[in-house]
Amino acid sequence: MNIINPATEEVIATVQVDSPTTLEEKYRRLLAAQQIWAQLPLGERINTLIRFAALLEAESASLAEILTAETGKPLQQAKNEIKGAISRINWLTANAERYLSDELMQENGTVRECISYEPLGVIGNISAWNYPYLVGVNVFVPALIAGNGVLYKPSEYATLTGLEIDRLLKKAGVPDHVFQLAIGDGPVGKMMLDMELAGYFFTGSYHTGKYIYEQVSQKMVPCQLELGGKDPLYIANDISNIKAVAEATADGAFYNNGQSCCSVERIYVHQDIYDEYLDYFVQQVKAWTVGNPLDDDVYFGPLTRKLQINILEAQVNDALAKGAKLLCGGKAIDGKGFYFEPTILVDVTHDMLIMKEESFGPIIGIMSVRSDEEALSLMQDTDYGLTAGIYTDSEARAVSLLKKIDAGSAYWNCCDRVSAAVPWSGRKHSGIGSTLSHQGLRAFTKPKAWHLVGSK
Repeated sequence: MNIINPATEEVIATVQVDSPTTLEEKYRRLLAAQQIWAQLPLGERINTLIRFAALLEAESASLAEILTAETGKPLQQAKNEIKGAISRINWLTANAERYLSDELMQENGTVRECISYEPLGVIGNISAWNYPYLVGVNVFVPALIAGNGVLYKPSEYATLTGLEIDRLLKKAGVPDHVFQLAIGDGPVGKMMLDMELAGYFFTGSYHTGKYIYEQVSQKMVPCQLELGGKDPLYIANDISNIKAVAEATADGAFYNNGQSCCSVERIYVHQDIYDEYLDYFVQQVKAWTVGNPLDDDVYFGPLTRKLQINILEAQVNDALAKGAKLLCGGKAIDGKGFYFEPTILVDVTHDMLIMKEESFGPIIGIMSVRSDEEALSLMQDTDYGLTAGIYTDSEARAVSLLKKIDAGSAYWNCCDRVSAAVPWSGRKHSGIGSTLSHQGLRAFTKPKAWHLVGSK
């Protein structure tokens, strides 16, 4: 399988994909190694992942260059991703003992009732390309801490990063066969669905997640799906600094080229401030540079996947045909690389694809609304339920509206944000299950109830 640099379209590496035979051999080794790994003290496993975080930090410069080369992510954003992954590992390792140790729930005379948290076994992690470090550590770090073995399939668009993750985990002290890579594209992922894994953890599109869920449902094992979003944002009419909010929300829509499940994908602005907000928003987007992702001043690199250009062009053409107005962008950029112009559409409606279907690119639709009630109705008009955000100077106003929105994360005066301390979860077509927080640590365990009667 060839690894393509999306900025140059050059082949930068060729890797050997797994066959059914090699994948089965890796699975057998995982089964044996996982049982030994699970018997190690929890503290020892935690320390191993602490060493992994230290190695990520020590080698962050070279790791960021590899990430940029295969995904097209601007180099500074690649460095930011690795820094963010380290922060998440630090929280998970600092809190794992608290949430994974045995718990005494009740004691009455000679009767004790306790909970222990046992590993699932060997789990499959089919990961994503847009943030391979961040979405990766959400799964394989707590899985390893909890005592599981991990068959990790990096996206075919982030394979080199997957190889680096594997190398550094082994260097940190994870035994050779406790963490194994499944190398390849879709067919290799399908092979994993036929294996007797103890759980499946997928990050990607709704359609692929739905297929995985259907295929593994009869196994009666955990299946968590971190899927896409059509994340809405409402800008209320009482914000005191319109310029700052416009700049911040432009970043929320266009960071990483909009290739994020929690990127802002549709914006509703109160009519009282619509024109001023829009002027500042457009100014900010036009000020950012498109170019070589290795250059320091570049904000927009190429898209990671060439096929995404077709989706974005279809959304633009559909919107224009139905009456939308293009303020900037709207098409692929000629020349080498999978570049697409940063695109802003106004006079949009919910009859248009741009406001209904996930874009996953540097494109945004902005609507004027007359009231909070109209904004709320439009924000809820979606099959997705990942994040929703509101900018207002009134916390009470924001909370009142956000309580009525069926989304896994609620943002007041922020957007496009994830923290290890709170769960990352989707609703409806955005997925099922949670990573991060104490819930994400325990997601990789089976609770056992202990009824102990007698003297201690």
